[in-house]
Amino acid sequence: MIRTVVVIIWTVLATVVLSIATIVASLFSKTGNTPHRVAGIWGKSILWASRVKVTVRGLSSIDAMQSYIFMVNHQSIYDIPVLLGYLPHQFRWLAKAELFRIPLFGHAMRRVGYISIDRSDRKAAIKSLQTAAEKIKDGVSVLIFPEGTRSQDGRIQPLKKGGFVLAVDSAVPIVPIIIRGTRAITPKNKLQMKPGQVSLNIKKPIESSKYSRKTKDALLEKVHRTFLDHFSEDI
Repeated sequence: MIRTVVVIIWTVLATVVLSIATIVASLFSKTGNTPHRVAGIWGKSILWASRVKVTVRGLSSIDAMQSYIFMVNHQSIYDIPVLLGYLPHQFRWLAKAELFRIPLFGHAMRRVGYISIDRSDRKAAIKSLQTAAEKIKDGVSVLIFPEGTRSQDGRIQPLKKGGFVLAVDSAVPIVPIIIRGTRAITPKNKLQMKPGQVSLNIKKPIESSKYSRKTKDALLEKVHRTFLDHFSEDI
């Protein structure tokens, strides 16, 4: 319990300090790339304080100059610092609107160029996807959790269709990323933080340009199968 309290205090302090740094950095960065690097420092600092080690596999699968839609299974709140700290590719989050209401943190997310999606409002959600599609066409990569929420039992959940509408509209490759280990650090709905080891497994891109809105379900099934086939791999 003492460890958890220490990590929470560290996380709050790091979030305040680096959110301010991100906002300041955004004033001097038209692309948002520098603020994103600051966010990466935030992620690594939390992992350091939590004694979490991360192993990354499959970096050769992605091209630093290519735009992608990164789709990641969602196991824990620790997925966020892991991805910010260890996915060495500029990307912007497609994140639920509630996160943007957090003082400082939410403002920093907006300044970096992250995209809010309000899933309680269908029209707003569609507009968010259109905004994301335009950003991707301009050369920005986007990261989403296609399950929509953290897994309660650790298993891969059904995938939501919104990300696949985004994929076929923007016609950029989808990169599935499998995270293992974060749920053991902080399970959903439990206030505990344990040291641990996490793996980040980057799979080969899946082309979306040959799919349309009418055939997006086939693309969804292909990505879902990739998650299911590789999630059982050892860390």
